[in-house]
Amino acid sequence: MENNSKKYDKNLYKRLLRYAKPYLLYFISAIAIILVIVVLELYQPVLLGDAVDTFLSQYGSKGNPVLLDRTQDIEGVVKIGGIYLLTVIIIFFLNYAQALILSFAGQKIIYNIRMEVFANLSKLSLSFFTKSPIGKLVTRVTNDTEALNEMYTSVIVNVLKSCFVLVGIIITMISYNLRLSLYTFTVIPFIMLFTFIFQNVSMKIHRNIRSKISGLNAFVSEHVSGMKIVQIFAVENEVLDKFKNENEKLRNEHMKQLFTFSIYTPTNFLMNITATSILIWFGGKMVLEGIISIGTIVVFQRYISKFFEPIQELAEQLNIIQSAAAASERIFDLLDEDQEIKESENPVEMDEFRGSIEFKNVWFSYKEDEWILKDVSFKVNPGESIAFVGATGAGKTTIQSLICRYYDIQKGEILIDGINIRDIRISDLRKNIGQMLQDVFLFSGDIKSNIRLKNENITDEEIFEASKYVNADNFISRLKNKYDEHVIENGTAFSSGQRQLISFARTLAFKPDILILDEATANIDTETEVLIQDALRKIMKNRTTLIVAHRLSTIQNSDKIIVMHKGEVREEGTHQELLAERGIYYKLYKLQYEERGHTSL
Repeated sequence: MENNSKKYDKNLYKRLLRYAKPYLLYFISAIAIILVIVVLELYQPVLLGDAVDTFLSQYGSKGNPVLLDRTQDIEGVVKIGGIYLLTVIIIFFLNYAQALILSFAGQKIIYNIRMEVFANLSKLSLSFFTKSPIGKLVTRVTNDTEALNEMYTSVIVNVLKSCFVLVGIIITMISYNLRLSLYTFTVIPFIMLFTFIFQNVSMKIHRNIRSKISGLNAFVSEHVSGMKIVQIFAVENEVLDKFKNENEKLRNEHMKQLFTFSIYTPTNFLMNITATSILIWFGGKMVLEGIISIGTIVVFQRYISKFFEPIQELAEQLNIIQSAAAASERIFDLLDEDQEIKESENPVEMDEFRGSIEFKNVWFSYKEDEWILKDVSFKVNPGESIAFVGATGAGKTTIQSLICRYYDIQKGEILIDGINIRDIRISDLRKNIGQMLQDVFLFSGDIKSNIRLKNENITDEEIFEASKYVNADNFISRLKNKYDEHVIENGTAFSSGQRQLISFARTLAFKPDILILDEATANIDTETEVLIQDALRKIMKNRTTLIVAHRLSTIQNSDKIIVMHKGEVREEGTHQELLAERGIYYKLYKLQYEERGHTSL
């Protein structure tokens, strides 16, 4: 199991690097700049060593005295100081240039990843969203993608820089003195051991942190959306306790992370002091023996300091890489999520429908062997209005969802204009079917944007016309900003009836060939319903319409009524025909009739 995890991690990093491939030139440029920076940084200690040996020490190489004119000493020191300052300035501007290049490339990569994640998210079937908390999905699109940003903008190239610096220091130190180098390198195995342990512990913590953040976001999203229920039942304290528990879990993971770093960083510092102590002990002896110069000690001391800087940086960069890996696991899980509703290899393009619909022996279940529809067959002719009635769970709403192909059936066929809906291009299928649901969702923006829904082909005049058609203009025209009135998320500032009227206008603006009304008038008051019914009579004319309604009084004029019972079609006919049969429909109608205070039909 562990081996599989390691293999998966390798594939994970390869996959992350693929996103950087289109910007390879940027990364090559940054690496070239960093190579120059590394050379200059490695040259700086050499300048200091030369200054000490040539101008500040009484002894040159192997203890031989060096006597120079004091003016020459000053000029020499100033010259070396000027060169050192020049390297500092050049390094500053080169660092700025490579940071700019990497930031540009990194932001483009993150933009592309975020677009890919959201695009894939929008193609997933409704069944995926019913089992996935919204807060966790939001975390993947925002927080998790942002966690990758620093990896691309700094880590990838700076890891190479740290490696270049380490290799350069080792080679340069060996070229100065192999024996003294080997003494100071005795700390390297311990550093590698501590870093390996740190990496493994830190990776587990990062995975837990990403998971806890996702869970906390999901909790907040769910309870903010359901805050009205929380307050109605006065369970604020219980919810707060649950939030405290989730928050505590996240804090504990962060504390583990801090604890891990609080051990690793001082350990790294201890190794630095140990290496310096080894240098002073053995290097001092070698200076006294005339084997090396004081300048060499200075060079080694500077290199030892620089040696531990990239190691510390590598640990921090490793931390970022692990955070990015943990985030990318979650992102790729989402990108790899199977799109249950797949486009046909050669989809049929249909700009408009005539409006015939046919179910042929359709079987469907959300869960295996728990059939919601059982061998359902019926036919709707173009322009007909068909109503579906039955008890809750009979399969009425499921039929509407299957026609729009939000789910795929297990057996049978669904045909529109004689073509299997699996063969019709999904975008054509859905844009030609207008759905008006009981629960209306409005997006933040204004009324016009909620009717247009980003479709710029719908003009303002068409929006006004559709609104007047469904009598939505009656209340919109009384608003302060009319069609530019601000809408907050889900349109909570509007009544249920007003939101429904906007939904009707939205559907009509898209000019669908087939209409689906799923309890579309359930939340509308009697006065508003009169206006809606008037509009419906007009928009249903010469347009195939499927209606789901519990109030049977709203469907009496339908061309045909289909009675569903436990996933099967049990009765078909007009209102009067079904009443005459005295079956399920008759019982339902009689029950509703008596609830209104009537004693007979």
